This record gives sequence, structure tokens and C-alpha cells, in this order.
Amino acid sequence: MEYVGGMKVKTSITLSEDLLKVIDVCAKQRKNRSDFIEAAVRAFIGQMMREEQNARDLEIINRQADHLNKEAVDVLAYQSVP
Repeated sequence: MEYVGGMKVKTSITLSEDLLKVIDVCAKQRKNRSDFIEAAVRAFIGQMMREEQNARDLEIINRQADHLNKEAVDVLAYQSVP
């Protein structure tokens, strides 16, 4: 997923009071609360996408594990000193 840009849409969300206080403290480093929340959501979505890709990659590796292990043993056999 790649963000190209575009029109922003005003929306309403409900957050706990304690979370909103922390957001407001952290948002001082950004232009405003909305920018902070948008950046946080983008970071979280990016993390989720990386985790999903890692899970897919791990599934592929696990499916090929027997073949890869046999190949590794074969390569190591060539490296043995008689």
C-alpha cells in the first residue's frame, strides 16, 4: 500500500480520555493532533503489512524446508575433508 496523496476527509472517532491525553502530549511534536494520529495509523498499517508479508515468506520457506535442508547437506558433503 502506498500513499500518493489526496483529499482529506473529516471524521469522528471515540478514544479513551487517558489515550487522548497522551496523544495531545505527543502531538506537540507535529502540526496538530490529526497529523499525529494519521502518522500513527500509517505506521501501524505498515507494520501490519510487514508482518503479513513475513508470515507469507515463512510459509514459503517452511513448505520448501525439506528440499532446502537436503540441498544444504549435499553442499556440506562437498566441503568435507576426506
